[in-house]
Amino acid sequence: MNDAMPAGQPDLSSIAQAIERTNELLQRVLAEVATTPSTHAIFVDAGYVYAAAGRLVAGTEDRRAFALDAEGLIEALIDRARTIFPDSRLLRVYWYDGARRRIHTPEQQRVAELPDVKVRLGNLNANNQQKGVDSLIRGDLESLARHRAIGDAVLLGGDEDLVSAVEAAQGYGARVHLWGIEAASGRNQAEPLLWEVDSQRTFDLDFCKPYVTRRTEVHEPYGDLASGAALPAREEVRFVGAQVAARWLADRGRETLAELLPGRPYLPGAVDQELLLEAEALLRLSLRGHADLRRALRDGFWEHLQAQY
Repeated sequence: MNDAMPAGQPDLSSIAQAIERTNELLQRVLAEVATTPSTHAIFVDAGYVYAAAGRLVAGTEDRRAFALDAEGLIEALIDRARTIFPDSRLLRVYWYDGARRRIHTPEQQRVAELPDVKVRLGNLNANNQQKGVDSLIRGDLESLARHRAIGDAVLLGGDEDLVSAVEAAQGYGARVHLWGIEAASGRNQAEPLLWEVDSQRTFDLDFCKPYVTRRTEVHEPYGDLASGAALPAREEVRFVGAQVAARWLADRGRETLAELLPGRPYLPGAVDQELLLEAEALLRLSLRGHADLRRALRDGFWEHLQAQY
């Protein structure tokens, strides 16, 4: 009797072995997935936080009227997320804010120095309105979700323009959780945003109160030195000039600023005005009418540039 398999019939033993190898591979993949921790990130619209927390605790949205303990608030948000996502690790906290010419204020610098925090700046127009922040949030949310870097996204904000960011992240499989701050009256989060997210959570007055302190005096953004405020030291102003130069090099490139060197010690009028505005933003004081300090500012600017060439 011939036990040979008829021509054209499948080799059942080979098929069984292939199925067994496939099952073993799937089991290894599933075991690896089971031991890989999920990841979450927290996206904070600082403009919303300042406005909502200021209104709730201090009765005003004017940032000059109160101080926000950003470090304490961020730690509290991380702790809350750790409780809600116990089996997930934090990727980082993204802190979105506005600044003139996207130059960090001293307060924003302190936030940027915190561990696990990334500060992302949009622009701030003449009316102190943020521009470009929503697009930054959407870009980060969509990119992280697309690359499977996060499974859960916590969004602390309220603008309707964030709906597209939520939809983009969800399209790649991420879950988006909207956190908000209790409104002093009415609602401070857009309804379309509330409809799109996977879950919602609101922080009340008791949660926010430890992180907001009302100031006893409200100062203008740039004080006038002529009014009696203490003059900064020349070395302090020189350092600020060097700091501005370093930022310009990073933003505009060495080639652009190299064009200024032949004109030393003079700066084109437009450039000199920008240097003055950026320095006053860092010093939070006006240098108008103080030619000696403006010379120290230019000296610091030039010294840093020359050191790079």
